[in-house]
Amino acid sequence: MHPLPLFKGYKERGVFFIIILFIFAINTFIEYTQYKHFKTNEIYQTDAIVINRYPKEKYIVLKLQTKNFTFFTTVDKSLILDKFQNINIYLVTKEITFLSYLKGFFSNSFNITPNEKKKLFKESFYQTIENQHNSKAIASLYSALFLATPLDQEIRLLASNLGISHLIAISGFHLGLMSLVLYFLLHILYNKLHKKFTPHRNKRFDIMICISIILFSYLIFLDLPASLLRAFVMFVFALFLLRNNIKLISFETLFIISIFIISLFPKLLFSLSLWFSISGVFYIFLFLNYFKKLNKYVQLLLFNFWIYFAMNPIVHYFFPTTTIEQLFSPILTILFSLFYPLSILLHLLGYGDFLDWIIQYLMNLDIKDTEVFTPLWVFLSYICLSLLAISKKIFFVLLNIAIIVYTIWLFQSTFKEYLFIGI
Repeated sequence: MHPLPLFKGYKERGVFFIIILFIFAINTFIEYTQYKHFKTNEIYQTDAIVINRYPKEKYIVLKLQTKNFTFFTTVDKSLILDKFQNINIYLVTKEITFLSYLKGFFSNSFNITPNEKKKLFKESFYQTIENQHNSKAIASLYSALFLATPLDQEIRLLASNLGISHLIAISGFHLGLMSLVLYFLLHILYNKLHKKFTPHRNKRFDIMICISIILFSYLIFLDLPASLLRAFVMFVFALFLLRNNIKLISFETLFIISIFIISLFPKLLFSLSLWFSISGVFYIFLFLNYFKKLNKYVQLLLFNFWIYFAMNPIVHYFFPTTTIEQLFSPILTILFSLFYPLSILLHLLGYGDFLDWIIQYLMNLDIKDTEVFTPLWVFLSYICLSLLAISKKIFFVLLNIAIIVYTIWLFQSTFKEYLFIGI
């Protein structure tokens, strides 16, 4: 049966967008009301949890999370605070605008006092992971992979140099791997029960509902990270579309899911991780749209390479780090598909350090990096060309030419540096 369109006509689309705008307005108003309460006094007292610490030469930058907002502040090096430490803090609110409140702001602070130590549920998992590793840097890698916590500076630099930051930040890629593992396990557990008690039910659909419940619980546990939230909403939406025989791989579907998430959580409008996640799915859809007739094995081989090179002009507009080693990112992405589920299993069994030698080897590599920013005009032109490629093949051809030209331009300075070192 031919898949049905999501909307029957412009009237249904219009009604949907009116509802989305209404939801967005309500949630933005709620955020503004919280902001006005926050700004009532120039000094605001609150409890907060330490999300991360960034040591500097003379002070420490703290990333803190309260019930309603995220912010940064500086403290003296003598103040010892651990991750997940609950503190009481006084903030200066005078210079904070509503926009900065939504995006995450910096504020001067004082009278920081640790609250009575209450062990958080998430902290228990963090300590379990940390206890299985001799290196705190490596422990932070696994904590980021499983608990969506910030990375240690050394690992963050390594991920940037290898072009694998997208593998460490929990996103749809991780959700897909988790779904496959869960489906395999639940299929084994449910198969006999289904045959004996509920043979009339759709076994696959039942398993996918169970997976959705498990993933939603995990999403709540991780405090709704933006990229994973997008992936989960798309996962549930995909179940709905498949169940109703509605076209799944559609740019309209991606657009609708994106604005739906932002309408529910207006702060995510400023989340770079969400926009990277949406961009990644966009180029996956472009790939599937134009390369769907290729041999499946050729598709599998080409997929990670094309997506990586297609994302580069966007990524390098924000993050300029460029290395020769980044060219191996697609291969590392393929290997990660085995590494991720295996590392979860090893941590569950108490042997989380079994693969540490691989991470340590990568950390010991002498990687030479340069900084290359995508110019604004290239960034905007590339986005426009990508959008035009949705409807016309000629623009997709031009997009691929642009990707090749950009890749040569991006890595030429790095190649020159390596050649110079060799000489």
